[in-house]
Amino acid sequence: MDSLKIYLDKDINKDLIKNKKIAVIGFGSQGYGQSMNLKDSGCDVVLGLRLGGNSDTKAKNYGFRTMSIADAVKYADIVQILIPDELQAEVYKKEILPHLRAGQYLMFSHGFNIHFKKIVAPDGVNVIMVAPKGPGHTVRSEYEAGKGVPSLIAIYQDVTGDSREVALSYASAIGAGRAGIIETSFKEETETDLFGEQTVICGGVSALIKAGFEVLTEAGYSPYMAYFEVLHEMKLIVDLINQGGLADMRYSISNTAEYGDMTRGPKVIDEHVKDSMREILKNIQSGEFADEFLTEMQTGANKFKELRAQNASHSIEKVGEEIRSSFVWDNKKFIDRSKN
Repeated sequence: MDSLKIYLDKDINKDLIKNKKIAVIGFGSQGYGQSMNLKDSGCDVVLGLRLGGNSDTKAKNYGFRTMSIADAVKYADIVQILIPDELQAEVYKKEILPHLRAGQYLMFSHGFNIHFKKIVAPDGVNVIMVAPKGPGHTVRSEYEAGKGVPSLIAIYQDVTGDSREVALSYASAIGAGRAGIIETSFKEETETDLFGEQTVICGGVSALIKAGFEVLTEAGYSPYMAYFEVLHEMKLIVDLINQGGLADMRYSISNTAEYGDMTRGPKVIDEHVKDSMREILKNIQSGEFADEFLTEMQTGANKFKELRAQNASHSIEKVGEEIRSSFVWDNKKFIDRSKN
């Protein structure tokens, strides 16, 4: 196994980024979180947006200077593209590429379009990545709390010879140097990120939660009890895992739970499941998933919308909404869709 190198603020020239003009393209979750943190870190940041749109209004309400995407690219030294993956290639071709100049830094927070060659940068442009390992709203909330979200950096094209230092300085400005920064490659970040999302942290977890809920309710148990046991307690367990790995989780739970974990868990997540995971990984590595996803989004996203509707109407969502609105607990929300 390769040795682990973690960069912290003490290892980074934090002033380097303050001498660069930054254009953040997009004001969604990551656009919001990263641009807010950059601004609070004293960086020169503008937002490249569709002027007059909802994101433009939100960004101006936070005190940002906004421009058309083309003008933002002309203005900036660093162009950080934070619009959805499926829109990046078209926007890049029409509004970014014609205005790029030699020596600029083209930046991403996910390697998808570069790795699968949906975007091909000119030879004279640096191509770098700063990828926080958390949603943009968490990037913001952790920064506000004086902490940070661990991040990855990667260098795809280094024309000026300082791309690593620029990536580290940018990562520090969004708070990542408070937590830790690791260097990887565009290939590794893209393929492992897609695999993790699909098989474990999003797809795997949500499918497991729904399956457990369905088994309990079909067996006649209260949907409220089922919700607490398979969904609500998930956060408590994941917090323990996040703090100290599986060992801390097992240290904290009862002997009954630990024995059940180690003897029954492998019966649910067995070799058959790992075989399915291997097929999904091959699908990612070959580019088949990328092409399928982009085709779906570019042809009306009918299947995507249908799946969203099906999942939104699942009974666990209705039960959860009732429970969350009825109980008294910490209701601090990181996401306010009207503001960020």
